[in-house]
Amino acid sequence: MANLLDQLKSFTTVVADSGDIDSIKQFKPTDSTTNPSLIAAAAQMPAYQSIVDGVLQEAREKAGDSASDKDVAAAAFKTLAVAFGKKILEIVPGRVSTEVDARMSYDTDKTIEQAHDIIKQYEDAGISRQRVLIKIASTWEGIKAAEKLETEGIHCNLTLLFGLHQAIACAEAKVTLISPFVGRILDWYKKDTGKDYTGTDDPGVKSVTEIYNYYKKFGYKTVVMGASFRNTGEIIELAGCDLLTIAPKLLEELQTTEGTLERKLDPAKAAGLDIKKIPMDKATFDKMHAENRMAHDKLKEGIEGFSKALEDLEKLLEKRLSELPKPQAVSK
Repeated sequence: MANLLDQLKSFTTVVADSGDIDSIKQFKPTDSTTNPSLIAAAAQMPAYQSIVDGVLQEAREKAGDSASDKDVAAAAFKTLAVAFGKKILEIVPGRVSTEVDARMSYDTDKTIEQAHDIIKQYEDAGISRQRVLIKIASTWEGIKAAEKLETEGIHCNLTLLFGLHQAIACAEAKVTLISPFVGRILDWYKKDTGKDYTGTDDPGVKSVTEIYNYYKKFGYKTVVMGASFRNTGEIIELAGCDLLTIAPKLLEELQTTEGTLERKLDPAKAAGLDIKKIPMDKATFDKMHAENRMAHDKLKEGIEGFSKALEDLEKLLEKRLSELPKPQAVSK
């Protein structure tokens, strides 16, 4: 009997949710996605110190001798996620998602500017933009940035997505992919109600199922990638979703479990459902967002969390830079 991971791969694209290159090699996903917290964790692993040091040394050379460690670390930080992305693309056959600075989540122009910089770094390294997804938080401003980027052939992954209003706005903006956060939705409901949820009762599972069915019912091209799982039960309930991005621990659990995996999400079933279409504009988006306490809380918390991870990473890089030998001045 086949293991659950192999069966899942037969109708869902499996994506590794990790900055750990060794884990990605082990589970052979099609794509890989990272976020600031994962990059910060990977940057502290001894196995990847050479990547970090290489990025720091390059940033120091570009900045010149007069630049402070803090300025050099800030410059290096902008290229570190791409450095990991390039390594990951040596392993996966598909795409890597690289995130823009979460502190720009409410600034459309700055998000576009940083997305251009990320794509340029990949293309300068000989990597096609077709193999990169720019990860952007699903604020209204972020969705508008993605809408513009998509017209330039820069594909986007809209993250920190918790509500149907965000998903509809993304689909209307013709973004390539969305990442609804299953586990974080569950976390909020458990804390709010004091209850535990399993199977189809899981609020995160319900949310992704609703979004998937809405997209398939109305023929949107945007694909759904369930993310942020707390247990394999959530993954099993979303089998058949376009993509699922899964942490190494849960990938291992699926790989070592045998049984029959039933497809739960199916475009043909969705087509027959009675679903009302919701016209989406900024006023509707803001109203639905204000009325959805969970989506409001988790989007704010997610942006703050990723911003904190970035600040911690900048400090880590500055500390590491201070430990590296300074280049010797060449006498003339």
